[in-house]
Amino acid sequence: MRGTKRPAVWEFGGKAPNFSFQVSFPHRRTKRRWNPNIQRIRVWDGTRTRRTDVCTSCIKAGKVQRPPQRTEQTT
Repeated sequence: MRGTKRPAVWEFGGKAPNFSFQVSFPHRRTKRRWNPNIQRIRVWDGTRTRRTDVCTSCIKAGKVQRPPQRTEQTT
């Protein structure tokens, strides 16, 4: 999965790419695409840990829960 491109869309809906014009200093306009900052992280969904695509603003706002830390088991 590392070499392939993933769509720049958050898995739970919401953020998607925006399309608009990039305006240069002499005001020439060219079409451009702004992608949201999507990261693939491990998320705790209540019963298990899974990897999902999440935007960084949602990670920062605490809208997704990270998995609990593993504890070392001594035998």
